[in-house]
Amino acid sequence: MTKSKDSSQIKPVLIIERFFEAPPERVFEAWTDPDELVQWCKPFGFTVPHNEGTIEEGGAYRSCLRSPEGVDYWLRGVYKIIDRPRKLVFTHVWDDVNGQPGTETLVTVTFEDQGGGTKMTFMQEGFNSIESRDGHEGGWSEAFENLIEHLFSMGIGQI
Repeated sequence: MTKSKDSSQIKPVLIIERFFEAPPERVFEAWTDPDELVQWCKPFGFTVPHNEGTIEEGGAYRSCLRSPEGVDYWLRGVYKIIDRPRKLVFTHVWDDVNGQPGTETLVTVTFEDQGGGTKMTFMQEGFNSIESRDGHEGGWSEAFENLIEHLFSMGIGQI
């Protein structure tokens, strides 16, 4: 957990570490190629019927995640840092049912070379509640399992 700007509240932080049997350049590419993102960056059973954006510092993105029940969840954000292939930082905001943005969180993903593989450290901060953090942990964990399968389908690593 980390203190918020006014230091009177503690805001939950999500940290997930994963190892991928692929070099950092390849894992970073999976995070920054729009065609690859729609293949893996979603919870199990979800699809990504809409994904647009400019993957550059200051560039914005907007995506729709569709649940297996057909419910659409819209999110958006802005890329803050793109340090290929070491670090990616972007904002992450869910839109409400009226299309209005909710709480903005900040995502930082680092990619470390470890013997030809990659140690990825994912951190998302700025949650309003532990429940929100924990919900995101489930979604991101499933997405990272999808990423392992995506890389494997491209002949990289093993499941």
